[in-house]
Amino acid sequence: MKKQYQLVNLDCANCAAKMENAIKKLSGVNSASVNFITQRLILDAEDSHFDKIINEVIKLCKKIEPDCTIKI
Repeated sequence: MKKQYQLVNLDCANCAAKMENAIKKLSGVNSASVNFITQRLILDAEDSHFDKIINEVIKLCKKIEPDCTIKI
């Protein structure tokens, strides 16, 4: 399943790159793209575990960029 999310308060291009790399390493993630300019996350992950994966992504993003939130 592939979904797109709006990132709010993503203030650092380096943090966006760190998020993308970390998300790609999560189990069940096929691909991930974090675009700093458009403030978007495109996530392609296994359908059966998508809810669990997106919750992990949210926690991961908060750890890297505490002010950033993902609009679901």
